[in-house]
Amino acid sequence: MHPIPSPERVGLSSSRLTRIDVWRDRLVADGKLAGATTLVFRRGEVAHFGCSGLADIERGKPMAPDTLVRIYSMTKPLTTVAAMMLYEEGRFQLDDPITRYLPCFADMRVCTGGARGKLETVPAMRDITFRDLMTHTSGLTYGFMESSVVDALYRERGIEFGAAPATLRETVEMLAALPLIAQPGEEWNYSVSTDVLGCLVEVISGQVFGDFLREKVLLPLGMAETDWQVPAGLEHRFAANYGLDAARKLRLIDDPARSRYLTPPKAHSGGGGLVSTASDYLRFCRFLLNKGELEGVRLLGRKTVELMMSNHLRGDMAAMGQPRWSESTMEGIGFGLGFSVMLDPARAQILGTPGECAWGGAASTAFWVDPGEEMAVILLTQLMPSSAWPLRRELRVLSYQAIID
Repeated sequence: MHPIPSPERVGLSSSRLTRIDVWRDRLVADGKLAGATTLVFRRGEVAHFGCSGLADIERGKPMAPDTLVRIYSMTKPLTTVAAMMLYEEGRFQLDDPITRYLPCFADMRVCTGGARGKLETVPAMRDITFRDLMTHTSGLTYGFMESSVVDALYRERGIEFGAAPATLRETVEMLAALPLIAQPGEEWNYSVSTDVLGCLVEVISGQVFGDFLREKVLLPLGMAETDWQVPAGLEHRFAANYGLDAARKLRLIDDPARSRYLTPPKAHSGGGGLVSTASDYLRFCRFLLNKGELEGVRLLGRKTVELMMSNHLRGDMAAMGQPRWSESTMEGIGFGLGFSVMLDPARAQILGTPGECAWGGAASTAFWVDPGEEMAVILLTQLMPSSAWPLRRELRVLSYQAIID
């Protein structure tokens, strides 16, 4: 996939797009990233596609357009599409309780205080719904949050879908035995909600979730190199994953030659289990821009995609108890079904368009789809945590400043 010779024909400045290359090169030169890939798509054309640095410092492998990376939470929108395909078949309604299919979530308790040895809880006022899972208002959490006694229990009990030693259904049942951190529907809390949603896809469809996503979503969209493990024969294209040490220097945290992504997982994590490439994920972005269709293959109806890209919160994410997330303020940003949605760029203090959807992954990957500008942007790199540097905010400015029409 090569950028068009003249981005001006899709309303982007060639010279201004080079600022993205300068930015990306500087991040690598300064030792902030091992390598990175950026892609800008507008009006049916790839206007910019560039790579800098190394995918694997230890082996000297360059970051390339076809490098495979861990996309972590950029898996979530794909899982939500799978669930919405079942929604379109009339298998559930958004406000249906998930106990209809997962009775283990009946009679949930909500933590109000105490310590791990003796939690104080009250009954949940209602059951968790499908919408709660898709919008992260379920009252579930993540073990890595390290902000409550409940997420400490997640760590203690091994509630970790990406490296789960148990099946998806078994892990979900262990999760359902723990209390919630908030009443369903009351707060926005990032969580394993989408992993539970993947389990619901499995139960409702009668098909292993990983197989369903691959057969019904990934392959129909032509995302042939996106999977739960590095596809056989492509191991040489898999990037290393890095963190930062105490001196803010890069350190290897997942060697691609020994990574768990080389073998099939015990449980398919709908919240963060996929590896992908820039070209593959662009196909998903184009599917969203086209309102549920790509190259003659329609997975969702136009109205369904419009519903997904609408804000389902009471106000923005800040009003739902999340004033900041990762590197950004959540003022002016809402949440749809599977991803964030821009409500007000001025309140968000960042360039953007009302109605765009976006999300990112734990290793600093990101995407956004802007129907108003007929535009999609992708950032792929491998650095944890995603809040290490303000990459997404900076790339937003660099991408939107290139618009000249």
